[in-house]
Amino acid sequence: MPYRLIRQERAARRGEFKTVHGTVQTPAFMNVATAGAIKGGLSAFDLKEIRAQVMLCNTYHLHLRPGDQLVADMGGLHRFTRWDGPILTDSGGFQVFSLAKLRHITEEGVTFHSHLDGHKIFMGPEESMQIQANLGSTIAMAFDECVENPAEHDYAAASCARTARWLLRCKKEMARLKQEGKAVNPDQLLFGINQGCTYKDLRVEHMKQIAEYDLDGYAIGGLAVGEPAEVMYDVISAVEPYAPKNKIRYLMGVGTPGNIIEGVYRGVDLFDCVMPSRNARHGHLFTWNGIINIKNLKYERDESPIDPECDCPVCRNFSRAYIRHLQKADEMLGMRLAVMHNLYFYNHLMERIREALDTGTFQQFHDKYVKLLDTRI
Repeated sequence: MPYRLIRQERAARRGEFKTVHGTVQTPAFMNVATAGAIKGGLSAFDLKEIRAQVMLCNTYHLHLRPGDQLVADMGGLHRFTRWDGPILTDSGGFQVFSLAKLRHITEEGVTFHSHLDGHKIFMGPEESMQIQANLGSTIAMAFDECVENPAEHDYAAASCARTARWLLRCKKEMARLKQEGKAVNPDQLLFGINQGCTYKDLRVEHMKQIAEYDLDGYAIGGLAVGEPAEVMYDVISAVEPYAPKNKIRYLMGVGTPGNIIEGVYRGVDLFDCVMPSRNARHGHLFTWNGIINIKNLKYERDESPIDPECDCPVCRNFSRAYIRHLQKADEMLGMRLAVMHNLYFYNHLMERIREALDTGTFQQFHDKYVKLLDTRI
């Protein structure tokens, strides 16, 4: 079993996840490098410096450019990007449904038009697995249907059934690719995705069904897409008892520091979100006392670091005044330093969560920080 549960505090879990590319201490945050790079100018070596454990890349974007066959010819994502730790590739399902303006869903898969140049593409479970086999990621996500929220109950139910059928096809295709020696990483793992919109009955039944497929991990998808946070928390709490205890759990696309703390509180092990890097590029920076906008005039002559409690490379070396100047002047360095700080903050947040779980003090940590870290100063 890749996942080992070390200790538990109520639903919150402290564990480790062993992969061919290294062991991930959980709970963990996966740093989003959509097209093989963090937006903001961070390389694989920068990720090491900010204590990242996992990099997340996207099947849809890499399939469009530079092309997954090219990546395979270059030795896979690890050799291509020079990141030697675990890499998770999202299946492309979310991007197909969010970026493609024209799409047609059938039992076989989805026909859609590229958001880059409009050319027609077909992607189904087999195609997604083939692309991810070429990318050679550590973890491949199953191809699923991402339904717009809110959706009619009947359509959501039919979509859950289709996603379950697609999941079995993904599992079969991955096994074929490995057996025929067509996978860059023959030890690639497969995660299934729980769907069902915000309908708890559908979520629970779907998790029960896919839990029987004996996958390497289980994700909760289709949340954090506009529904209130409390609704998302309720769905997680409803699904958690039916997720296999001996398998890792991943909440897709979530979220703020407070969202992550609440997710851990409800039994989630893995998280990813573009928000810390995206917000950093616009000057919104996380600190242990809340969120600051570095572009505000009050930081014009501020010689202190972004966060006096932070020991990231940025806070050790640069002032708020300098970073504000860089961002106001649209200097690329300002964006890079801000992204580096925010991602360090997220990875350090996970370290502190793990420490609190190790010492049995996660409840106190939750109560102190769950609202504070999402507060704008």
